[in-house]
Amino acid sequence: MSDKSKPENKISTEPYKGVRDFYPEDMAVQNYIFDTWKKVAKEAGFVEYSASILEPAELYRAKTGEEIVNEQMFTFTDKGEREIALRPEMTPTLARMIAGKRKSLKFPLRWFSIPNLFRYERPQRGRKREHWQLNCDIMGIADLSAEVETISLAHAIMKAFGAKDKDFVIRINDRKLLNEKFGNEKAIKLLDRKDKMSAEEFDQKWSEVSSEPFDPNIEPNETIKKLIDGLNKKGIANVIFDTTITRGFDYYNGVVFEVFDTDPANNRSLFGGGRYDNLLEIFGVEPIPTIGFGMGDITIRDFLETHGLPTCEK
Repeated sequence: MSDKSKPENKISTEPYKGVRDFYPEDMAVQNYIFDTWKKVAKEAGFVEYSASILEPAELYRAKTGEEIVNEQMFTFTDKGEREIALRPEMTPTLARMIAGKRKSLKFPLRWFSIPNLFRYERPQRGRKREHWQLNCDIMGIADLSAEVETISLAHAIMKAFGAKDKDFVIRINDRKLLNEKFGNEKAIKLLDRKDKMSAEEFDQKWSEVSSEPFDPNIEPNETIKKLIDGLNKKGIANVIFDTTITRGFDYYNGVVFEVFDTDPANNRSLFGGGRYDNLLEIFGVEPIPTIGFGMGDITIRDFLETHGLPTCEK
C-alpha cells in the first residue's frame, strides 16, 4: 500500500478517556456483579426501577455537592435551549420520580436501580468518568430501623461476594452530631476532604473555617450508639464510629456511612450512603423520610481482585 493511499487522519481505536469497553470477558465480570446485586436486593424485598441518563441540569444544582455540580457534571444545551446533564448520581432522579407520583404511591417503599453515571474527573484506580452503581433506598420510615436495615443490606451484599468481616469495615457518623459540634457547613465539607490532604494542609484550612482546633475525639450520640447496638444484634460487628465520615452531598441530614476496604493494597472507601429526609422539598411536595446508598461497579471489582474473590460465575 503506497503512502498516498493511507488515510491522513486515522481515528483512534481507544475509547473516550475515562470510560471502558466491555469485551466478552469484561461483560462476564460486569454481569456477575450486577446479578449479585440484584439477587441480594430482591431477596431483601427491594423492587427495581430505572430512568433516562438525561436530566435537566437544574435538578442537581439545588442539593448536590458543589464539586460535582461545578467541576464534574457533563452538561450541554439541547436544540430547545435547555441545559441538560448526563446524570452524575441517581438520588435526585429518584426524588423527582417519587415527587411526581407521591400521592399514588404506598409507603414504605424499597427500591433499587443500577444506573449508568457520568462525572468529569481525573481517571485513576477506582474512578472513571463513567460507571454503574447499585442504588438501594428505603422511603417512608423515619425511625432507626431503616438505618439498621439499609446497612444490613450493604453488609449482606459484601458477604454475597464472598467477603469476610475482616475484609471491610463500616464507618458511621451522624450529620446532626457534626452540625451540633461545629455548626459550620464549611467545616463539614472540609472534613469530607480530610483524607485527601496532608495533616499540615488540613490544619491550615481548618483554621480558616473554625476558631477551635479540630478535635477528632467526639463522643458518639445516642443515635450512633443505638445504631451500632442494633447492627451488633444482627451479627454485624465490623462497624465503628468515625467522626470524619460526612458524605459530600448537601442533602444528607442524619446518619451517614461508608464501607472501607481493610486491605493495605486497596485501603480506600468502597461505597456509602445515608439519610436524606428533605430532598423532595425542592419539588414543593411534603418530605418523605429516606435513607439509601450507592455501590459502584469499579470499586467492587477492585475489591474482589484485591482479595482474590471470584469475579464471575464458575
